Amino acid sequence: MALTRATRPLLVALATTSAALIALAACPSSAHAQSQESAAARRASAALTQDYTHTLVSVNAGLLSLPAANVCPRSRTSCEKGETSFSLGVYNQYRIGRFGLGASISWAQSLLSGTAPGAAELDREHDRSYFLVEGQLRYYGIQSDKWVWWGGVTLGAVIIRDAWTVVTDREPAADTAFVGPRAATLSTEGLAPGLAIGGEWTVAPNWSLGTTLRYASWFLPTEPVQAPTGDSASLSGRVDMLEFGLLVAYRIAL
Repeated sequence: MALTRATRPLLVALATTSAALIALAACPSSAHAQSQESAAARRASAALTQDYTHTLVSVNAGLLSLPAANVCPRSRTSCEKGETSFSLGVYNQYRIGRFGLGASISWAQSLLSGTAPGAAELDREHDRSYFLVEGQLRYYGIQSDKWVWWGGVTLGAVIIRDAWTVVTDREPAADTAFVGPRAATLSTEGLAPGLAIGGEWTVAPNWSLGTTLRYASWFLPTEPVQAPTGDSASLSGRVDMLEFGLLVAYRIAL
């Protein structure tokens, strides 16, 4: 009992000392991490205001419109004027001074599905989606502490997917898995040069919110692609495209 009473204060002292040493060891690591984070934030802010080299990654969502296009989902003699789709995109840029060079990938889905020719019992429907891969060159002409405004040119390719489904494709009678897509599809490819403008508002050292407005002229095959089922691609020839989007961007100083 005497030995236990004598060693208890020693054990308490050892425990206290150990806790203090652990705390002292952790403080420099925490301080170092905070210092690194602050330095990265300062570099990101300086990259924007002083045109230092940096990279930018942004994600945007918006509306893609074909205001003057002749959209012919049923036949070449049954066309509709214009269409609007919901779009999503990712853009990656390398910026040197006031110039930015980057590439983007965008996907858009038509907001409406329409009926398609065929027997009534098949209950055929048609929908359309778009996939764009583009290079982009920007010039940042107007800058302030929080805002930047830019203009640029784009060049890339567009792929338009037309798909026709029947009621058994959309509502299969069984859960049996079949090989291949549950739709008849057509793919139309074309060239897509264009122009773009936009602005970004810095909300944090590395983060920005912004908006973009793009125009592109799609050059598609003059004669629409034909499917074995007798259906044809709903877009052909030259098509004007407008896209408005809202974006979130993350900046990394190099």
